[in-house]
Amino acid sequence: MKPFSTLTNRIFVTSAALAVVSIGVAITIVNVRVTREAESELQRGLQEAGRLVDQHHEMRVESALRMARLVADLPKLKAAVDLADPPTVEPLAREYQDQMGSALLMVVHRSGRVLAREGALDAPPDSMAGLPGIAEARAGRETTVFWPGTNGMVEVVTVPIFIGRPSAEILGTLSVGFAFDDRLAGRFKDLTESEIAFGLDGRIQASTLPKAQDRALEGALASRTSRLHLDGEEYVALARPLASSATGRGTAADPLHATALILRSRTKLLSFVGPLHTALAGTALVAVALAILLSYAVARTVTRPLRAITAAMREMAATGDLAHGARVPPPGRWQDEDARLLASSFTGMTEALAGFQREAGRRERLTALGRLSTVIAHEIRNPLMIIKTAIRTLRQDGLSDGERREALRDIDGEVVRLNHLVDDVLDFARPIQFELQSVDVNEVCQAAATGAMTGVARFKVRLVLDPTLPRIVTDRERLRGALVNVLTNARHALEARDPGLAPVTGEPDLQVATQSAGGDRILITVQDRGVGIPPENLNRIWEPYFTTRRGGTGLGLAIVKNVVEALGGSIAVDSRPASGTDIRIELPPRPPASRPPARAEGAA
Repeated sequence: MKPFSTLTNRIFVTSAALAVVSIGVAITIVNVRVTREAESELQRGLQEAGRLVDQHHEMRVESALRMARLVADLPKLKAAVDLADPPTVEPLAREYQDQMGSALLMVVHRSGRVLAREGALDAPPDSMAGLPGIAEARAGRETTVFWPGTNGMVEVVTVPIFIGRPSAEILGTLSVGFAFDDRLAGRFKDLTESEIAFGLDGRIQASTLPKAQDRALEGALASRTSRLHLDGEEYVALARPLASSATGRGTAADPLHATALILRSRTKLLSFVGPLHTALAGTALVAVALAILLSYAVARTVTRPLRAITAAMREMAATGDLAHGARVPPPGRWQDEDARLLASSFTGMTEALAGFQREAGRRERLTALGRLSTVIAHEIRNPLMIIKTAIRTLRQDGLSDGERREALRDIDGEVVRLNHLVDDVLDFARPIQFELQSVDVNEVCQAAATGAMTGVARFKVRLVLDPTLPRIVTDRERLRGALVNVLTNARHALEARDPGLAPVTGEPDLQVATQSAGGDRILITVQDRGVGIPPENLNRIWEPYFTTRRGGTGLGLAIVKNVVEALGGSIAVDSRPASGTDIRIELPPRPPASRPPARAEGAA
């Protein structure tokens, strides 16, 4: 069977697919939105950290400028610089460095001579006067530049030292530097909750990450934003230039370009996404399972009445019994109005058809009675002629005792034949009188087989009776008579079989079997290995007066059909010419309630 051949499967698959697709789309949207929000939060965090670094840097520069201006304006320093005596300037430089807590303090004479240098500086003494920013300060401009240091880089504020106003005389320059080292990077890390690295001209000078990562970090200094993989973690890096206020270029070298590299671990930030995806996947599986179960329940709820009606129609088509249509079960707990209306409409339709069938049966019997008159006239004429001849014989004088007895025997035999003919006609034409009682079907079948096959020893008869069958309410004698009629026809079919036909070893000539047909209904099957029924006669065997046997009235099977259907059952035949015939009689646990318990009409 094709998967989409039934309405139940189509509704189930469509509903389940819709639910699965909806849940899948919803889960995908949630995953995408969560990941996107996490990425956006990561970028916002980087930008906020960059702004904090910029603000802190500007504050350091402003503070350094103010302190440098104050120190450069001290008369003691000016006098010492004007003397151009390093031993005089150096003690002052150490004192002022300690007071400011700077990483570097350097005094340069206007001639370019370094008078004092306190602090670590990664530059030879003979090149210090040529460092970026010194020449600009000797020309009277304040500068802020970065110099390389021994433990990182140093941001150096350089201001001129001058006397006299308004025509100032520049005595020299004062440079105050603050280190951008690992300790400052650690403070920035605490401030921004990010990893921090400081680079100068493409080289990492200080970092909160291990030194082994410097090479990878240097590759990120040239890009504004980039992604790095460090020790199995993915980082997003933001490079922020540390702006300098220098407006020109030095005479000895160009200003160095400093960069603050801010890194945030994308792996850690998105670590919650993995468990979230797992939770969403589990939720999706549960939701899909529930959706499939609900879809299946909805599909069965919608199609259950249709399946019941379809099953009833299939049973009606197989048995020809319209009473099956009246046994469509009502909808279950889910009282669907459309399903209830469909079931009730179908039940009403089948009841109406059953009534029409019963009425058609009555009309058919009335029509058959018209044809019966011709049959009766023919069937009665022959016995009457025989009786008339016998009476004439009895009137003759000198009749011997033997001739008298033979004439009386002829009269008696023809009277019995006429009486049997009248009984058959009455059984077919008049309403059947029932005497209902609790009956053991197996016992009735055994009695019918005994009665029909008495005196016939050459045929092998087998009874296959189900001992677990329940008792049913029916008319025992009517049922037995119908079975006797069926078995008699089977016996005639066996007698008409070719005598030279070899029997099948181990197989009976006639078998009577009983079994459950479901729903407390009982199935009686009569199988014979006789001559069978030709296909052209198969649909006519229930017609009154149709017979292929010489001397038959053609009313036997018609009466059987009337009795079985009046008891609420159905009868069907399957025959194979020259192989045998199967007759199936299905009976309910009791006759339909719509019929009077002691009186039922013939064909339904």
